[in-house]
Amino acid sequence: MAQSANVADHGEYPLSEYELLTGEAVALDVRPASVILRAAGTIIDWVAYLLLFLAMAYIVSILAGQALDDALVRALGIVGLVFSILVVPMTVETLSGGRSLGKLAIGARIVRDDGGAVQLRHAFIRALLGVIEIYLTFGGLAATTALLNGKSKRLGDLLAGTYSQHERVPTLRVAVHGLPEELETWAQTVDIIRLPDRLSRRIAQFLDQAAKLTPPTRVRLAESLAAEAAPFVSPLPPVPPELFLAGVAAVRRSREFAALILERDRLERLQPVLSTLPHNFPQR
Repeated sequence: MAQSANVADHGEYPLSEYELLTGEAVALDVRPASVILRAAGTIIDWVAYLLLFLAMAYIVSILAGQALDDALVRALGIVGLVFSILVVPMTVETLSGGRSLGKLAIGARIVRDDGGAVQLRHAFIRALLGVIEIYLTFGGLAATTALLNGKSKRLGDLLAGTYSQHERVPTLRVAVHGLPEELETWAQTVDIIRLPDRLSRRIAQFLDQAAKLTPPTRVRLAESLAAEAAPFVSPLPPVPPELFLAGVAAVRRSREFAALILERDRLERLQPVLSTLPHNFPQR
């Protein structure tokens, strides 16, 4: 699954090598499949296509027993081989949007470098180069090329402008910090509307990672963030900096949620007015 963040957040933090910027100015966190996963998926596909070729060869052998010409048998064998390792992979990848049996097993999908779905030309280039780098070299050329770039691209991906995107990733679970008991009375009257969004996100990130920090670093970051947030909060509670940050984050989250609920209720009340025709105009 791809996680997203507004591009405005990256004015201070540059895009990482795994982030893709879409036309809507949204940075998608996409993860390419590793070389090991790609090798496992390729082996599964290779076995499936090999079984298909053997099945076709068996059918040809049965027909050969019915007095077929030897040249015709060899021609049918070549056609079956091309069909199994070139036509079928290309067709499957195009119709399934970059997937195959092996890619479904490892949870991956072939996509373009810009994140879009592959088309026939991409699948054809990948399948054609795959004959050389996978079948003729037993995967040696593909593995060597994949180890030399950050997205584990094989030669066919480099020429087609594609890569294998790993879609089976764990769901990002954001911890929700409740309001400390010491700040329940303070939360009823505090004013934090002017708190900048970027500072609010930095506070939330600190609270999520605070347990992993060393005590000196944790105290230093809490004091720094509390000093930045203090001018936007009134009144200031007499509590430690980290507890103060937890209260600010909880109050801001609850008030934003209440504002969204209020906006939804207002839109629901306006829905009949927006959807009906004026002045009893007949519905046609």
